[in-house]
Formats: sequence, C-alpha cells, structure tokens
Amino acid sequence: MYTQLDIESHFDGKLKIAYLNQPETMNALTKPALADLKDFVKECSEDETVRCVAISGRGRAFCSGQNLEEAFAVGKEHHDQDIIRKIVVDYYNPLVMEVTRCKKPVIALVNGPAVGAGAMLALICDFVLANNKAYFAQAFSNIGLIPDTGGTYFLPKLLGRQLANYLAFTGKKLSAEESKTHGLVAEVFSEEEFGPKSMEILERMANMPTAALKLTKKAFANSYTNTLKEQLELEGDLQQEAAETEDFIEGVNAFLQKRKPDYKGR
Repeated sequence: MYTQLDIESHFDGKLKIAYLNQPETMNALTKPALADLKDFVKECSEDETVRCVAISGRGRAFCSGQNLEEAFAVGKEHHDQDIIRKIVVDYYNPLVMEVTRCKKPVIALVNGPAVGAGAMLALICDFVLANNKAYFAQAFSNIGLIPDTGGTYFLPKLLGRQLANYLAFTGKKLSAEESKTHGLVAEVFSEEEFGPKSMEILERMANMPTAALKLTKKAFANSYTNTLKEQLELEGDLQQEAAETEDFIEGVNAFLQKRKPDYKGR
C-alpha cells in the first residue's frame, strides 16, 4: 500500500511507526513519499486502535530533505515554472496539516541527519527523540530557498526570532545535543540506547489517555493566536470535554483504588 514507507506495528496495533525507506538517497523526499506519509498519518488519526504515531528513517539518515533531482526533472519535463510552488502547496502543506491536526501524538525518531524539509518534518511533530549522532540543518538558504514544511511558522516560535533567523540564513548544523539545549529536541540518546529508550517512551504514549492528549494539542495550537482571555475560556471548554471521557473516569478510579490505570483512548 505504501510504496515509499516501511510500516511497523507494536503493542497490539496501538503504536504505528512509519520509516522513510529510501536509504540510498538518505531518505530524500519525493512526491510519492510525501503522499504516503500524509495518508499514513491521516489513517492513523482516524483509526481508533492506534494511540501513538511515529516517523523515522531507515539507514543512516532521518531525511535529507527534498529530492531535488525529482523536483527539477519534473519541472524541466513539463516546462513548468511554478513546479516548486506546486510541490510545496500540493504535497508539503497537506502533510504539515495532517501531522499538526492528528488526533494522536506524532513523534519524530531522528536516527541521523535531518536536513532542510527533513529537519522540519521532525520539528512539526509533537516532540522529537534523537540519536546523539543526528544533526539538524535548515539548509534551504544553501540553494537559495526559504524554509518551508512549516519552517517559517514554527522556527520563530520554537527558537525566537534571532536564532531562527541565524539558522535559516546560515544553514548551520545543530547537533542533537545543541538542538535539545535550544528546545528543538525532547530527549537525546546514545546510538546503543536510542532504540530501546525511544520504544519505552512510545509504549508509554501508546497507553496514555489519548483523548486528553488530543485536546492538549488543540489547546496549544490555539494559544498561538488567542488572547489570554480567549485561551482561558478554551481551557474551560476543553477541560470539560476531557472530564467527559472514559479515560478521565478510569484515571480517577485508578487513583482512588491505588492501581495502574487502563486507558482506552476514548
């Protein structure tokens, strides 16, 4: 079904991991890969069995960004001067929207270099777990382009204007540890620990009260544009919605009964 992805399922289907599977190009993004990723995230969002989603890469890289040979070959073949815009609008933007509005946590497992659109593919996820050999580079300026894949939206919010400008203008590489220091990465693990430690976190996410996490994502997303008054009103509405879930009742009962909760994600 997915020609560009290698899909793994864990914990009775509660966790789905999509691996970019073109290691010979360091998992450079093509239109089929972008379409596959979008469809994968959308299907996971709607599948009640799935509680957590992860994106990673096969081989030594997470993702080297857009496959430029494909982009320019298509443009030359069709004499289309707007080919870059069409790739952004038709393939990248829909993927960004699916990841950011997914009803489940979407976690990036950055196993190696994440460059250009590959870096932003990781950074649009809800959080990033990285191998200590990984690095992140906003390499768009190196070929005369601007950050896309949500880069101009998320980078200033994650880093502040000064550092976002610096990294976007220079294309400087940030190591995994530096990226964690600047708030781009949640956890960094050694090569040996990356697999097992990441899986521990993914298992925890797959057993969390998913409905509440979805509402948390919604609240955080709205905080970018809401006033404080609007955000407080939204918190009240979403908290009531959370309190009406089965998971909330299970969480309270488990606390009172001094046992581990068994959340169902609804």
